[in-house]
Amino acid sequence: MQQKTFTLKKRDIQKNWYIVDARSVVLGRLAARVACLLRGKHKPVYSPGMDCGDNVIIINAKHVCLTGKKYESAVMYYHTGYPGGIKQRTMRQRLEGKRPEQVLMYAVSRMMPKGPLRLQQMKNLYVYTDAEHKHAAQNPMEYDCSNIRRS
Repeated sequence: MQQKTFTLKKRDIQKNWYIVDARSVVLGRLAARVACLLRGKHKPVYSPGMDCGDNVIIINAKHVCLTGKKYESAVMYYHTGYPGGIKQRTMRQRLEGKRPEQVLMYAVSRMMPKGPLRLQQMKNLYVYTDAEHKHAAQNPMEYDCSNIRRS
């Protein structure tokens, strides 16, 4: 009896909604779990060339934890676009600044493979600074991060 290889088709993809509370959660461990959800690697029908991942909402992004001395010493660089316009900011300045959700966005994005598929999958990630979000109509399921929380 010959078995056939299962190929995932666009009509077979079912996307769920998850909500993740980032309060007191270690940044890198949270980013790794969220990247796995966005890619769909937790599903039995995972296909690396298709967007079969779920939609993820992250709340309380400004309350994420960093281990060691990274809060004071880790530096993120950016360029203004002008000659000699390279700037740097510490994680403390980023998390206490105007857009602390960018720290989580960059962490998740850099844990995913490069290419056009990453851009498509990153559109399924919604990061909010506080506990309020506008996706209550999707009835997101709570994703348990209790084992990666910082005590």
